[in-house]
Amino acid sequence: MRMPSPPARRPTEVSPDPSLSWSATPPSGTRPVVSFGKPEGYDGDARPRPLGRRGASQAAAAAVCLVLGLGLISGAVTGSWLVGDSGEEGSRSTFAAAGSLWHSVPVDQLFPPTVQGQGAGPGGADRTWTRIAVAPDSGCKDAFDPLLRKALAPVGCERLLRATYTDATESYVTTVGLLFTTADAQGMTSLANRFRKERLDRRSDLMPLPYAAKDTPAAHFGPEQRAAWTVSVLTEAPVVVYAVSGWADGRTVDDPQPAGDAMQSGATTAPAQAGLGNEAQGLADRVERGLRKNVRPATEQPS
Repeated sequence: MRMPSPPARRPTEVSPDPSLSWSATPPSGTRPVVSFGKPEGYDGDARPRPLGRRGASQAAAAAVCLVLGLGLISGAVTGSWLVGDSGEEGSRSTFAAAGSLWHSVPVDQLFPPTVQGQGAGPGGADRTWTRIAVAPDSGCKDAFDPLLRKALAPVGCERLLRATYTDATESYVTTVGLLFTTADAQGMTSLANRFRKERLDRRSDLMPLPYAAKDTPAAHFGPEQRAAWTVSVLTEAPVVVYAVSGWADGRTVDDPQPAGDAMQSGATTAPAQAGLGNEAQGLADRVERGLRKNVRPATEQPS
């Protein structure tokens, strides 16, 4: 099956492959490791106690390796689902619990009324986002453009939750979504590998749709107003997290840009200069972190 060419008005650095077949077997690969934790730093001023003239350098090297090793382990643990599970059985329990959050967790926990983004803006500036609309939970019919719907089809659609936020000045609007899929861990990993290898998250013809609500600053936030976006396929939960941002005044955008590109130093596009990449990525990151935190009570057993 040959895919239609992407709209000419939304160029990206990666030209869509017109021969891409969505029915092909997803590529296999090593499961990516996602971590929000930062490895512990090593204090260069700290010196190990001398163990002898000839062994001092070896002792220092061993100390460095130990500290760095502990730091990497700490980062990996912090980046896990933070639920205290271990082993394959715990992973399955966590995966299943995460998939049920759409009906077991209040909307204010998945999409808080106010989201603080410390250091999330351009240059490390702080951001505050206010929720202005929550879409009714629904299926995925008409929720995505055709190509993105095909790309996500292998993992199915259990439920779609969406909310739209605005910044403190009401200059920008951002829709963030949580797509709860019907896939197992292997299916999510296959899709994540495909998005990464084929760079599908960078294609402007695979941008998510915004949720525009009447009588809000997002009333005119339609497909033509999309400026920056991000899509993240999780591998430890049957969830796809995405966000798409634009201006609140309804202006159209001829050069939408992936959030990662718009956040690059020196980027000169209009979305980059306005910080819309930071808006999309910042909100998506914090909603994803909230999702991870909500897995803890879902997996805890009553005493």
